[in-house]
Amino acid sequence: MNTYKHPFPVLAESSEAMTLDDIIFMNRHREYGAYDLRKAYPTALRNAVLLGIGLFLLMFIGPTIYGHLAPDEPQFSMKELQLSDVTLAPKEEKPLPELEKPKELPKQAAVRYLTPEVTENPPHEELPPPTEEFEKAPPGPETIEGTGGEEVAIIAPPEDTPAPEATKPAEVEAKAPEIFEKVEIDPQFAGGPEGLRAFLMKNLHYPSPAQRSNIQGRVYLTFTVEPDGSLSNLNVIRGIGFGCDEEALRVMKLMPKWKPGKQSGRAVRVKFTMPIVFALE
Repeated sequence: MNTYKHPFPVLAESSEAMTLDDIIFMNRHREYGAYDLRKAYPTALRNAVLLGIGLFLLMFIGPTIYGHLAPDEPQFSMKELQLSDVTLAPKEEKPLPELEKPKELPKQAAVRYLTPEVTENPPHEELPPPTEEFEKAPPGPETIEGTGGEEVAIIAPPEDTPAPEATKPAEVEAKAPEIFEKVEIDPQFAGGPEGLRAFLMKNLHYPSPAQRSNIQGRVYLTFTVEPDGSLSNLNVIRGIGFGCDEEALRVMKLMPKWKPGKQSGRAVRVKFTMPIVFALE
């Protein structure tokens, strides 16, 4: 009768007590930590699951427990206060000081003075008083008895003064019309920008000194466009020299009249600034 022999007799004898880790690490070194890790893994997994479940339950149950254990918040009650009426003491009004009445000045003695008039039928009139009366009191429209007081100087009757000479009105110099820098309608060359370009190309000559020295650039001119379209006050405000500034002024003086600028529907004087370009091809 044939009997079966297990190739690993030790394994056959203790197979029921051995685990999968024991089988894998049979006849191997178990001191490097892999074996211990695999043996401790089920315990670590169980602890992690229990800890997660506990934290999860604590998140939901914790607020309820805290609500039962925490002390109750104090209750505030609103009380209505009744304010009693306050009676203010009457304000004492101090009497205003009485203003002193102006003292009446004593009446000044005066003697009525009448200018004698010559007429054919003189009416009944009062004669002028003698001159001795005017030594005691100055002349006046009526004879008034004085009330006394300080002496008053006797003023002679006013003499006829000559009428002042009529003064001639001062001559007002006529002011020059105002020069505008910004207007509703700007002045422009009669032919527009294209006509201005054609005029400059036809009449502008490049100065020889500038050509020999290879001078190029812009000459900025300022001028006034008069109400009739003529140009005045021509000046170079920034030039490049070598005869270019003089040539730009010469050409500007040859220009025909422009269309004047307008402000409020009327032609006015307008200050204008324009560059002229000198460029060598």
